[in-house]
Order: sequence, then C-alpha cells, then structure tokens
Amino acid sequence: MTDLFSLHGKVAVVTGGGRGIGVMIARGLLQAGASVYLSSRKEAELAAAVAELSPLGRVEAVPADLGTAEGVQTLTDALTTREEALHALFNNAGANWGAPFAEFPESGFDRVFDVNVKGVFLLTRALVPMLQAGATERDPARVVNTGSVDGFHTPERGRNNFSYAASKAAVHMLTKHLATELAPRILVNAIAPGLFPSRMTKVLLSAGEEAVGAALPLGRVGEPDDMAGIAVFLASRASAYVTGTVIPIDGGVSTIR
Repeated sequence: MTDLFSLHGKVAVVTGGGRGIGVMIARGLLQAGASVYLSSRKEAELAAAVAELSPLGRVEAVPADLGTAEGVQTLTDALTTREEALHALFNNAGANWGAPFAEFPESGFDRVFDVNVKGVFLLTRALVPMLQAGATERDPARVVNTGSVDGFHTPERGRNNFSYAASKAAVHMLTKHLATELAPRILVNAIAPGLFPSRMTKVLLSAGEEAVGAALPLGRVGEPDDMAGIAVFLASRASAYVTGTVIPIDGGVSTIR
C-alpha cells in the first residue's frame, strides 16, 4: 500500500498554487514524496506558499498568468529548462466573477473562460511531450483539472456567478474529451470541490465554517487533508485504471441538489 500511493521520484505542477486549494494539493503531493512546481500570477503569494511548504520537500515557483498564451509559454519554457519529464499536472488556476444578470459584463465571461477553460486546454497541450516522457505503461502520467460542484447543478438564485458555473461545466466536459484524446499514456480526471475555506468561498462562509458546514450531509466544510488525499490518489499508481472521471469532493452536496 505504501508503494501504491507513493510519489517518490515524481515531478508535479500545480497551477493556482499560491493559496487555497492549490496549496492543499501541493502539501499532499510533497508529503507523498513528489517534487512540486507552483504557478500563479501573484509572486508574493507564491513566495509565501514556497516558504510554507519547503520544509516538506522540493518546491519551486514559476509566476505566470495562465489565462494567456504568453503565460502558458512562460511556464512551459521554465519547466522544459529545469526538468526532462513531468508526471502530474494539476490545472487548478481559477477565476471567478459575480454580478447581477442585467449588469454582468462581457469581461466577466472573457476572463473566467480564459483562465478556467482555455488555459487548461493550452497548458495541457503544451506539456503533453513532458508528460509523455514521464509516463510508463504501468503508471501513466496524470492531468487533474479542478472543476466545481457548481458545474453540476444550478446555483441558488442570487449567486450571480454565471460565467464561473458555466466554465466549470465546460471543464468537466473538457476533462472527458482530453481523457479520450490522451489515453493510454496520460490519464485525465477532474475533481469537483464543494466548500473549502479559500478566498473564493469567503462570502459563502461568512456565517462561519461550523454553521455552514452543519447544513451539509457530512456536517462540515472541506479540510486540507480531504484535498490532499484525493490529489495523492489521482497522482499515484493507485489510480492507474481511472480516467475521464469527475469526482465530487463536496461532503455530499452533489447528492442532495
């Protein structure tokens, strides 16, 4: 079992790695033995994440705006100069936008879809050669995309996150399409997080984590170990026969909506 879930000798990339779910994923990967590259737009957040995580293993930062082709190229160039192969890519960079229906701006769709959907496609395609180099017949390379429970169901009226919910539904379908395209050397799956403490969920958790969590089937919001566990599973040999899936990590929310 230890070998089945081990990531020793593997190299992983986590986008959106400066805070929130990205840091939770990176922590799990490092604890399982992987070397990790973090990327996001904000250098200060990346520096803080590296300082926090470096006692756990080798972790480096590459600042890049992954909602642009230029940012994708920046990260790709940095990785190809430092590594010969990659074993796992976590497409976790995300953007959100909230505004009432009548006022929702075009830019709110453009930015969200550029980061959440187009960036996932462009970065995955750019890193396919490195992922193929890291793949073996028994243990393929991995791509794990971050979707959302909002990509499964219609949010409550007043949430006003039209572009975000639509983009996450697109991520789920893109995951299945890429899984078909890249098999068998690269496995592609998605996670669909529910409520985890982060800057993006700050408003939703404004009543307090305990109060909000009590209304969920499992009685609590997500914790860092919940995200670390699924990340290690999807990056390790334990998931070598899993591709094209979208796995809710939501405390049961998707069962009641």
